[in-house]
Amino acid sequence: MASTVLASTAIMLSSLIAVLMSSGSGNKSARSFVFGDRSELGLSVKFFSILVCFLVAFLLNVQSIRYYSHASILINVPFKKMCLNHRHQHLSTEYVARSVNRGSYFWSLGLRAFYFSFPLFLWIFGPIPMFLSCFFLVFLLYFLDVTFENGWPAGGEEGGDDAGRGDEDKFGSSQNQV
Repeated sequence: MASTVLASTAIMLSSLIAVLMSSGSGNKSARSFVFGDRSELGLSVKFFSILVCFLVAFLLNVQSIRYYSHASILINVPFKKMCLNHRHQHLSTEYVARSVNRGSYFWSLGLRAFYFSFPLFLWIFGPIPMFLSCFFLVFLLYFLDVTFENGWPAGGEEGGDDAGRGDEDKFGSSQNQV
């Protein structure tokens, strides 16, 4: 569902940017908010980069929809019929899991293309808003990419003798004793 909404939004925004590119910049009062380059070529490059970013986001979200749809069909295949038919031995639970993981991977990349479009949009208003949004985006992506466990990044050296081991190693021995 999220991939479908993001793909629809990306193609709608691509269309909007294409209309803005083709209409020209007839409004001179809007240029008073621009701090950087105000030339026609500069604005065309900026709009084209945003357009490419949204088209990439659209394509990544369509790939995500493709893998999720494929996985939903594979999940509903009866396992006994799959095992009896020797032609379909490659249809395993690992294959279905890979399809779901690929869909999730493409969804994540499509969402990151949306994140990347925000600094490109602010680039229209000049280099200072773009720099500030890039700084904010790096800060945001750091907290999205790093998992914190007990105050330290997961897999770090600090945190005692359990650091760097998975949860199954940390809790496996105590669960077996219960």
